[in-house]
Amino acid sequence: MRRVLGHGSFLRFYLLLGLALCVVFFIALGGRSFIEQIRREDYREQLAALPMSLMTQQLASSPVAEREAMLARFSERLGMQLSLKRIESVELNYFEQARIERGTVLVAEEPWRLRQRIPNDEWMLEATFAVWSERQWQGSMILLGEWLASMPHEARADAIALLDAGSWPLVLLSTPPSDLTPEQQFQLAQGGVLTRLVSDKLSLMLLYRVPGDNQWLQAGPTSRGDTLPVNLHLPLLVGLMVVLSLIIYLIMRSIEARMARLELAATRIASGRLETRVKVESGDFLGRLGMAFNGMANQVQSLLRGQQEMIRAVSHELRTPVARIRFAVQMVEDMTDQPAIRRQLQGIDADISELDELVDEILTYARLGGESINGVELEMALVECRAMAERVIDTLSPLHQSLSLTLDGSAEVELYAEPRYLQRALQNLVSNACRYGKSQVVIRLWDEPHLVRIDIEDDGPGIPPEARSDIFKPFARLDDSRARSSGGYGLGLSIVQKIMAGHGGSVTVDTSPTLGGARFTLLIPRRELPV
Repeated sequence: MRRVLGHGSFLRFYLLLGLALCVVFFIALGGRSFIEQIRREDYREQLAALPMSLMTQQLASSPVAEREAMLARFSERLGMQLSLKRIESVELNYFEQARIERGTVLVAEEPWRLRQRIPNDEWMLEATFAVWSERQWQGSMILLGEWLASMPHEARADAIALLDAGSWPLVLLSTPPSDLTPEQQFQLAQGGVLTRLVSDKLSLMLLYRVPGDNQWLQAGPTSRGDTLPVNLHLPLLVGLMVVLSLIIYLIMRSIEARMARLELAATRIASGRLETRVKVESGDFLGRLGMAFNGMANQVQSLLRGQQEMIRAVSHELRTPVARIRFAVQMVEDMTDQPAIRRQLQGIDADISELDELVDEILTYARLGGESINGVELEMALVECRAMAERVIDTLSPLHQSLSLTLDGSAEVELYAEPRYLQRALQNLVSNACRYGKSQVVIRLWDEPHLVRIDIEDDGPGIPPEARSDIFKPFARLDDSRARSSGGYGLGLSIVQKIMAGHGGSVTVDTSPTLGGARFTLLIPRRELPV
């Protein structure tokens, strides 16, 4: 069965992993296609940046009345149909509007349409043409050369810097390149635009002589755009990381939720609720862990139940021989008048009484070790804590007449708890304090918003800090002042701890700040009264 479940869990794991990898693959493929589309659009915009930027810069510096003539000249040079439109009259989406505001060239295909805003103006230049050709690049170089020829030498560098050349970086040369052939030099001298191929970069470069001047205008070499820029690589990587993180988070969230249920079950079992089990939902490794956990809980519950039943049975069986021994001792005592024998018989009777009390303590401890003390089957009632403490004092005062037992606290403290067990816990602690106190034992009641606190303090030798965690263990004893000669069986504090656990509270021990001895503190949380 486990072998089949193991194969099934591994199969589901590999299917989930394969599905996650397929999702990541398709997202990466879609992201790559999206980025390639952006690259193509960016490449077209960079190619169109030079002619559009050149025209919009000249239109921006010209009067409105001369713009129609300039458009006609530009159209003749570039082979484009040019027009001016107001921006508010053109239908643009949000992204196109944002790019227009930034001065970006908008490029559309079939037919080609270029649009760019004139700087610091409400007009937009629109150019339409059928196909890209060398005419647009050569015409741009001629228009740029004519524009530079119309301005002084010292202003040309600034004018070029203001242009958005895109893929055509512009440089003004005072001498032509030395590797030109005579035919190329003749073409430049005749006012032509020379197109050159840069072999090491496999890109184009345009060269044109500024009319009437000994300056040469170089555009290029153009960028190939064959590598993804950082601003495109980064979103792709971030997107993949986000998807992978989301998939891992969903898987880990499912595992964490199931582990949390397992942790909760372990905590409930540790608190004494041995009937708690984990719900097994599948046959994967967590399901097998849950089945193993349930098997362990069944075994622990069975062992503890057997142990408790054995303790109860042994304790009950001890009562019969103890009673017979007591009866026999009393008969022997009635049949003799010798003082020595009667003293021995009285000692035996005292030992029998002690053994009877021990049996009673063991029975109480075994009963509290069952499942009824965990807050499910307790018979809760409203307890007046001050009256309960007074009953304990009235019970123990005649047995310890050399001690001063006092009660300090609020006039009335009410608590919803199991009256018999709570009084047993308080009586055990007060009896323990009376056993080791020298002259004074004080009970203090504290009424707090969410719990009731009861302190039992004595002026005895106290408990060493290193032994405070061991005194609540069954049959635990201290080797110093609180030794076997002082009385007790080592079960009283264990019974108190189990009663507090059944009420959802706790018992702690430290040093009394006023009396100098031990201070035991009961913390009992408040419960809502049943309707």
